[in-house]
Order: sequence, then structure tokens, then C-alpha cells
Amino acid sequence: MIKGFVAGEEFARWYATARQMAIANGIEVGELDWLLQGWTDLDRLTLRLQDFSRRQIGLREPWDNVQQGWQKRVEEKYPVQYLLGHTQWRNFDLKVTSDVLIPRPETELIIDIVQNQSDQWGLRDPSDHWVDLGTGSGALALGLASLFPHALVHGVDCSPLALAIARENAQRHQLGDRVQFHQGHWWEPLEYLRGQVQGMVSNPPYIPQAELPHLQPEVINHEPLLALDGGADGLQAVEQLIRRSPAYLKPGGFWLVEIMAGQAPIVAELLRKNGTYQDIHIHRDLAGIERFVCARTLG
Repeated sequence: MIKGFVAGEEFARWYATARQMAIANGIEVGELDWLLQGWTDLDRLTLRLQDFSRRQIGLREPWDNVQQGWQKRVEEKYPVQYLLGHTQWRNFDLKVTSDVLIPRPETELIIDIVQNQSDQWGLRDPSDHWVDLGTGSGALALGLASLFPHALVHGVDCSPLALAIARENAQRHQLGDRVQFHQGHWWEPLEYLRGQVQGMVSNPPYIPQAELPHLQPEVINHEPLLALDGGADGLQAVEQLIRRSPAYLKPGGFWLVEIMAGQAPIVAELLRKNGTYQDIHIHRDLAGIERFVCARTLG
């Protein structure tokens, strides 16, 4: 909805300054165009050509908000996704606020891995329960629901604010009837599903505490610490998931987590030592980083 207009000449002057602000602060100029595609009626081609000769630029946000929003991005390193209030992830347009971690492109690969491994291992019973632990915005839960149209998916998070966002995202994509959300820590709210879950995925907090101060300011200053802090070695949550998941998964149930660079061999060894997992695999992301570990429970 267009809420106002700004003269093309005025916009052109501000746009040139805004680009210089981005360059001077090490921010990709493309982020400015991304923001403006959401907050104005300008399309990507017009922004690329910088064709602002028409007299009026339509605004979806007040002109002052546009200028102040970009200033906030530059000066406070505030993520564009939070400014816009949504982000694209796979085929979903997801609402995001500072109450949830911004879904990353590499996390999209979790759904691809689940699809490939479930086909290979024959994990497509239409009555299955699938679980996304630490669901945040609900991205992975929605991805699972899209992949398994007859399964019931459960998203768990300890943050009621995150769950409110996840529920809204499920409703806006007409998946509210097939994704149930539960508040609590990891498996705790799902006691009634012990031994009944076909598969579990999780993008848990995995950053070692000593490394948190070295994260990008966009991340450490604005994204929820709860979704980042993985304890002393970064594996506090992962170790819990390794220990507790076999009680909830069916025999031969699927287990997958996302971790940071360098952690995959440790996680694979922890799975082996646990003694209740088989078919342990490490998967790389598009940058070649060992980013995911999956396995099946024995049975």
C-alpha cells in the first residue's frame, strides 16, 4: 500500500548519499536496494539503472522512516530483515523480528538432506510425527510440513515470543492445521510422543561462548542470544539432543542437526560413542563447510 510520495530529484540525492554510507561502512549496496524494494514502489531494474527521473517515488513507509531506517542499518548494524519485518526462505516469506534468529540460506539445505535421506531410508509413512526443536521463526517446521504433506509436524521453542512468530508464519502459509507448536526446552513438551517420532531436525545454538563477542555486530547485538550461545564448547545443546532423542524417536528414526565449522567430526564421534545411532553422515553446505550431521537410531 502506497502511503506517500517523494520527489524523484530528492530521492536521487538521498540514494547517492545512502550508497556512499553503505560503501564507507562495509555494507553491501544490494542491501539498500533490498530495503527500498520493500519500502518503495521501485523495482530491482529501476534501482540498478538509478532511473529516478519521474517526479514522484511511491512510498510504503513514511519518507522519514525510510531515511532513518537506513541510518539505523548503517550506524547500529541493524539487520535489513528486521527492518522489513520479513525474509525469504525457500518458498516461504517469513515474518521475522528480533525475537527470532534470521533463517539463513544454508539452513535451507536441512530440508534437502531430509528429503534425500528419507527417500533413501524409506521414511515416508504418512502418519509420521516430525519434530523441529528450537523452531524460532518456524522455518524448518514449515519446510518439513511442505515436504511431508500428510505428516504432523511439531515445532518446539522455549521462547513464547518466538512461538508467536512461528504460529503466525504457519497461518500465513496455510499450514496451521499440520504444524503444532509447543513451549518448552527441547523434547520436554513432547513426553506423550516418546517412541513415536519418525524424525527430528534442529538448528540449535552452537557458538562457543568465547566466540560470541567476535560475531558480526548484526548478529551479536540484535539476534536473540538464546539462539546463539552454545555453552563453553558450543555443543551443550547438541549433546542433550544426542542423549535424549533415542527415547522419542522410532527405531530407525531420523536425527539431524546444524553445527558450525569444525564441530562435525566431534558430533559424529559423540553419536558413535552414544551407541544408539547408525548410518552417521556429515553433509557440507554450499560453501563446502561441514555444516550438518545426520544419523538414524538403531532398530
